[in-house]
Amino acid sequence: MNKQIILTASLFGLIAVILGAFGAHGLENKISDYHIDTWKTANQYHFYHTFALLFLSTFSRAKSQSIRVSYIFFTIGILLFSGSLYLLSVRELLGITKISILGPITPLGGLCFVVGWVGLFVAALKNRA
Repeated sequence: MNKQIILTASLFGLIAVILGAFGAHGLENKISDYHIDTWKTANQYHFYHTFALLFLSTFSRAKSQSIRVSYIFFTIGILLFSGSLYLLSVRELLGITKISILGPITPLGGLCFVVGWVGLFVAALKNRA
């Protein structure tokens, strides 16, 4: 699982850098300041949880179910939370203004992040240093 976590984190890190640069340079003067801030929030949480995934890889030898839960929920959280915020930021540019499901997806992604952190907490309690 260590390799799987590191590969996932590497891919998410690559995507976060690309989307961060795109937000800073490609979206300038194309979307409102409010939507730029939303993009930045998506990118920050994307990075935070990419780093959390990398940290998880240090626990992966424990073969803990809690680590697996954290891995799955951090991954889903990045996709749902950050992904929905990225899309909400540029939905006018993409012509998807009538899709109303994006707003409710964001808190589900946030809930996934919470579950991931609880899993990491439980794994740390169970794993003796």
